[in-house]
Amino acid sequence: MTGQGSHPRHGLVDVIHAPVRLSIVAALAGLEKAEFRFLRDTIEVSDSLLSKHLTTLEAAGYVQIVKAGTGRRPRTWVSLTPAGRTAFDAYTESLKKIIDAGN
Repeated sequence: MTGQGSHPRHGLVDVIHAPVRLSIVAALAGLEKAEFRFLRDTIEVSDSLLSKHLTTLEAAGYVQIVKAGTGRRPRTWVSLTPAGRTAFDAYTESLKKIIDAGN
């Protein structure tokens, strides 16, 4: 790790580290995809806050957002990309190392 210390906190990805974004990525980790409203209700945030954080995750390449018109109401589907899954796995591994270092 050139330029970084050896403490496991250096493995925490800033994009994921924000509580709402961590909640989004964690919720998506166990799913193939999730509908916007389901995700909003699961992590208990407003539409606008979820949209803001999804935009950040999408810009980082961590989520894919697909809008599909079904019936009268268009639906928005969100899924983790392979890069997002890799980043989340690395993030959780860093958290485990931090916790284990304290024991």
